Amino acid sequence: MKIVDLRTRCVAIPLNAQLRHNTGVHPGYFLRTILEVITDEGIVGLGEVGGGDQRGALQKLKPRIIGLDPFQLEIMKLKVLRSIYYMSNARLYAALEMACLDIQGKVLNRPMSDLLGGRIRDEVPFIAYLFWRYDRPGDGKHDETAEDLADYCVELHETLGVNAMKLKAGVMSPQEEVRVLELCRQKLGNDFGLRIDPNGVWSVPTAVQMGKRMEELNIEYFEDPSWGLQGNASVRQQVRIPIATNMYPARFDDLAPAIRLGAVDIVLTDIHYWEGPRGVKDLVAICNTFNMGIAMHSGAEFGIELAAMIHTAATIPTMTFAGDAHYHYLTDDIIEGGKMEYENGCIKVPTEPGLGVSLDEDKMKFYEKYYEEKGDYYARFHQDPYRPDWYPKVGGI
Repeated sequence: MKIVDLRTRCVAIPLNAQLRHNTGVHPGYFLRTILEVITDEGIVGLGEVGGGDQRGALQKLKPRIIGLDPFQLEIMKLKVLRSIYYMSNARLYAALEMACLDIQGKVLNRPMSDLLGGRIRDEVPFIAYLFWRYDRPGDGKHDETAEDLADYCVELHETLGVNAMKLKAGVMSPQEEVRVLELCRQKLGNDFGLRIDPNGVWSVPTAVQMGKRMEELNIEYFEDPSWGLQGNASVRQQVRIPIATNMYPARFDDLAPAIRLGAVDIVLTDIHYWEGPRGVKDLVAICNTFNMGIAMHSGAEFGIELAAMIHTAATIPTMTFAGDAHYHYLTDDIIEGGKMEYENGCIKVPTEPGLGVSLDEDKMKFYEKYYEEKGDYYARFHQDPYRPDWYPKVGGI
């Protein structure tokens, strides 16, 4: 079996609000590049990647993969990921590996999880991912106080069944953002999981001060409290809360320095940062060796990548934390049957061959057109529509 073609399309799906973060605002939609890897036997594997419109970058790699057997992933990795020293192709390789694993599963009539060692759980739990919102559904108002987000957390707990949350911080004052967690603890009890992620925007003194305030909340982890490996390490030395990361390290090159510095307790896996589902399994083996915890990062994925994330997470015994997901902000999906359903805060592992999902062509065409109308927001650096002169600042207090 040989790969004979690679098709790429860019789609955008509306959100139910505009989501604020420490470097700007997601402007009411997410966008993804969808790829289809096609074999000479007519089997099509699906992949997905974020980071803006990646069609051109993937098409430049097409000559490197045409003619390969989709089971030859090590050769593909060498040709795509290892042989262009001045490019960071981890995202692109990961999307290709995802599609090839989809093909392999379809050929073998087995779900992707079986190709990764077999699932040890039939469903994967997810969190209530909290963002400060503009134009929230229902009343069209903005989230302005800790009470707004704590109430939203309760709503997600009641509607989705989720039993943990994470606040995307670095937007309001650190004191107000910590107060969100304090209110959630009051409203949802001591068994509800709490997390906060300033994405490295807080200074070390700010992160330490806020961390000490949160110690009594018994939160699950403090994610990327300050900038860089050294920033995380400095906070970790002074605060009695586990430090997690999806930023430092977020690639294998930085993993050894992070361990030597004592920068992190928990690493959030990501299919695109860590070189595909098989790369995530490599990461887990390293983390297990050094007794580091494992969680799962969300990159604003649609149903194709979410399926790959669920398959991967289902095979990892040490992934004891509920996974991140932006999924509840999406108004629709591009897969047949519509959005995956939450049941008691979990999404079931697909059991059909490969990824277990397929494209809805009508929705693909509709959301391709929507993307053409809206454009690539990465080119505009997530501009804040209500504060046109705003720019990110590092510090906190």
